Amino acid sequence: MKRKRSKNRLHSALLINFLAFTLVLTIMAGQSSAFKIIEPAESATLIAGSTVTAQVDVGKDRGIVAVRYYWYSGQDEALVEQDDTTATGSIVAPAASIGLAEHNPPFGGRLLIPKDGIGPMRLLAVAEISRGRLGTRSVFDEVMVQVEPKAALITIDFATDKPLQLGRAGQSSAFGHVDSLGKIFELPVVGEFADGIARRISAPETGTTYESSSPNVIKVLTGGLLQIVGNGKTVLTVTNRGKQALLDVDVNVNDEPNAPPIADAGISKTVRAGSKVKLSGLKSRDPEGEALYYTWSQLRGSKVSLLDANNAEASFLAPTVSEPRTYRFKLRVTDKKGADSLPAFVDVTVEP
Repeated sequence: MKRKRSKNRLHSALLINFLAFTLVLTIMAGQSSAFKIIEPAESATLIAGSTVTAQVDVGKDRGIVAVRYYWYSGQDEALVEQDDTTATGSIVAPAASIGLAEHNPPFGGRLLIPKDGIGPMRLLAVAEISRGRLGTRSVFDEVMVQVEPKAALITIDFATDKPLQLGRAGQSSAFGHVDSLGKIFELPVVGEFADGIARRISAPETGTTYESSSPNVIKVLTGGLLQIVGNGKTVLTVTNRGKQALLDVDVNVNDEPNAPPIADAGISKTVRAGSKVKLSGLKSRDPEGEALYYTWSQLRGSKVSLLDANNAEASFLAPTVSEPRTYRFKLRVTDKKGADSLPAFVDVTVEP
């Protein structure tokens, strides 16, 4: 009798576990993910100028009427407005493709890889969702891919004067701010490829390395950035795919010592959709205690309207999302003598 009761308990426990497992499967089957790019896959290597099939999973986002695809280079300093009604008067990014419901696959189709693409590129897919008389809203997904040209690199050139003179005219400026000690800048480097296309290859992610013959004049920093650290002459050597190019640089700036400022974009945060988000650069500082000029820009996520982008504190309204999405912002600060900071980054995750 005792053995029979134990056997019944075992059967009951197994039945409960089976029912619980079935319930979990039922719930999971009833759930669907949010809007997501399926193809091309994250970290895929694509060939510049070729085409791929773009495919999305609409998930639980119903009422989608169109999906617009946009390419952004990893070398882009900031996003431009996407092609929507909020972009009036702004620089608008042309859609690389527009996917509709009747396409195969739905809301996808053939997608051209930018002919001048090279290095890391971000594919942004923005889905337009109809809300009837309430208008429309949008959701997005993005993937980072690696784009490589099929053609060989022939020569490297510089989109600058040759030789490059920094500060020779006293208060001249070659790259946005007055040339001075501590100034940080990016050298515009262009590669001419065998397919006849010129591609930007300034970023190390495109395979470019830098070397300065006089590091006490021009210092090479991380990320392919260059810094004026003294007066004199130097030769910058740029190498990519076995090719080299040399640029003579003559620096003649005010030699008053000036340590570059330090940008601090704050800590990453998670916020709710619809909330006002504040980006704070108040912890940025200048070693000499000078006043700072601020520049905020957006690097990832569907483009948002960034208010007070040239103040210590910028803000934006967290958009509607179907699942957590990450928005990345960059802060650069400059002191009154023209010295720039290295960039600082902050991520904002928006939750439904």
